[in-house]
This record gives sequence, structure tokens and C-alpha cells, in this order.
Amino acid sequence: MKSVLNFIVKPLNDNRYNNKKKIGDKELILNTDNFSHKFVNRHAIVVEVPSVGYTNIQKGDLVIVHHNVFRRWNDIRGVEKDSKSYYKDDMYFVYADQIFLYKRDEDWIANESFCFVKPIESKSNSIFNEDKEQSLTGVLKYPDTNLIEAGLKAGDLVGFRPNTEYEFIIDDSKMYRIFSNSITIKYEYQGDEKEYNPSWA
Repeated sequence: MKSVLNFIVKPLNDNRYNNKKKIGDKELILNTDNFSHKFVNRHAIVVEVPSVGYTNIQKGDLVIVHHNVFRRWNDIRGVEKDSKSYYKDDMYFVYADQIFLYKRDEDWIANESFCFVKPIESKSNSIFNEDKEQSLTGVLKYPDTNLIEAGLKAGDLVGFRPNTEYEFIIDDSKMYRIFSNSITIKYEYQGDEKEYNPSWA
């Protein structure tokens, strides 16, 4: 059972949504709406790789996928439907560009064309500034090979284009998925930068 061009994946722990949180011995339901992308499970296990083309991703790898892969939706009659990625038996087709990270030997590796950046705390002291994060700046955590070949590495302080960041939670840490070609600059550390860790992550 292989697809010609698509990966076949299944959601980690067989859950399409991450909408529950354990607090002590209680379980809190965070969301009951299947429209919200924020609570869709984005962790998947690779069941099969495509039969055509080369990929570093292997069968059995843990991967981070696009939020629409597992998300359900309601048609105009209110009938709940599976995403267009659904194949059968809790398995889904995904294209290579719908996989952003994969895990190998306990290390996350960015898929081609993508990278992950962790935001840093805002340096503004203004009482009128409610932003907790420094705008368009962060620590490069998972660069792809394009950025590595350009001389960047994990831990570099970088800037990126506006409206290119997309929020993910990776290992209980808030990060932004960004297209590699949207990284615009490497900054020098000033010594007062702090990674932003929201209490809810």
C-alpha cells in the first residue's frame, strides 16, 4: 500500500484534535469546535512514503503536518465531513509540502523550504505596549538545508518578513513555522535577549 506522490500518515495517539489538558487528576476540555485550527493535532506518524521521488523522511517517523490534514468540517447542510486528505482507517494522504518537521534519533529536522523560529521577549518598556514578543525577530531553532548552506545555524538570532509566521507547539514550546526564504537577516546578540515562553504552552 503506497501512494505514488503522497505520504500516508496517521495522527499520533489516534487523536485528530489536541483539545484536552490534564490539570492534576482532572481533564479540562479546551475546545469543542472542530473549526478552530489551533486545537487540531499536527503530530503524525508516517505509515508509508511516496513510491516516486526522493525524501529523507522514513516510514515510522514522527512528523509535524499542516493543520488541515486532520481537521473535520461541516458542509452547508451541517453534516460533519473528513478533510480531503482522508484515505481510510484513520490514515491520510499528505504532500511533501504539508510536512514541516520530522524527528530522527530524538532530534527534530526541518523539511525543505521550512524552518522554525522561537520568539523572544519584547524589549519595550512602554506601558502602552501589550506585546509580549519582539516583532519579527526570534531564535532559529530548526533550519532547513537551504539556510544551513547560506551560513545560518540553530541558535542564530534572525529576522523574518511580516505575516509569514504560523504558530505551532513543539515539545511544549511555542514556535513559528516560517518559509526559509522569508528569513531576511541575521542579527548579532546584544546579551539581553530572552526566549519567550508563554505560561500556557
